Amino acid sequence: MTIKERAFTTAAVATTITILLVLVGSRGLRDFDAALIGYAVATVFAVAALAYRYALWIGRVPTGHYFRAGWATFFSWRNFRRYTLLVPRALWTDLIGQTFIRKRSTARWLTHQALFWGVVLSLAVTVPLTFGWIRFTLVPPDGYRAWFFGFPVMTFPIEARTGFAAFHILDFTAVLLIAGVVAAIARRMRDVGLLTTQRFGFDLMPLILLLAIAVTGLGLTASSMWWGGSFYWFIALTHQVVVVLWLLSLPFGKFFHIVERPASVGVTLYQQVAQDMEYYGHPSPDPPARIGARCPRCGTALPSAQFINDLEGVLRDLGQRYDLGDGRGLLQDYCPTCKRVLRANAYYALLKRDFL
Repeated sequence: MTIKERAFTTAAVATTITILLVLVGSRGLRDFDAALIGYAVATVFAVAALAYRYALWIGRVPTGHYFRAGWATFFSWRNFRRYTLLVPRALWTDLIGQTFIRKRSTARWLTHQALFWGVVLSLAVTVPLTFGWIRFTLVPPDGYRAWFFGFPVMTFPIEARTGFAAFHILDFTAVLLIAGVVAAIARRMRDVGLLTTQRFGFDLMPLILLLAIAVTGLGLTASSMWWGGSFYWFIALTHQVVVVLWLLSLPFGKFFHIVERPASVGVTLYQQVAQDMEYYGHPSPDPPARIGARCPRCGTALPSAQFINDLEGVLRDLGQRYDLGDGRGLLQDYCPTCKRVLRANAYYALLKRDFL
């Protein structure tokens, strides 16, 4: 089976599971709101496209190799006992808090947090509502009951703080999203480096769609609470169109990294375990090398031995071997800086004065 065939099969399985969950969660569509059919169809399409692209990503030789190695390390009971606290720290630094961005800039970190949580929390609310997994029913005279997958979860007064928070949670996430989008667009408008490299369709359009989603969502609340329902139909239609466009673009745009990001937890564990290994078996005929090997040209410490082993394994699977000849070993045995120097020297030797 080819990579594309496996990806198509994965997408078909993911779509089937999603549709089955919709049928089960909405009790055979009895709790499904037909007015949300556009959102539901777009979400199912997004799930299929995300699964297809993710399977293609994993199917690539380098990604697949490190993905399998990372998660094999993650699910190792021996590693779990030895690195019990590493996984929670990785979850915090790589997914929840994303503190690695704060090292670059606090403002950039705050912007990213607002965007990330604005999107994730909005999806966590709207997807269950769209699929009919969550619904609310009136409990006379002044109460509401929340249902999840057909089971009652809680009952609360309409005028209570719980009720206000439940019915306006998307307004809160919309405000958070607007703050993040405005900060991101402002940065992209004044950063010279970004101005020269950004693309409108890939970098700016997703932000514009998110801003439109948040503004029209708040417009629905404003229409129902303060405008007496004026313009509600037009705002609702506009909101649905924008949301559908964003969902359809999600698998193919910049926000696909939200789906890729969880794999970083396995990678963090893989890197830590690899660094702590004492010895590694070199895939070449050379004798095993000790952890802490250094670049033969400049003496800079190289990455972990397991990483070097895996890199050479990937190159071997791809049918590539960068032997420098003259007893200088392989290109991957050198640090990144020396690799660039060696390539430049090779180009200069080949082109002479034309290289300059």
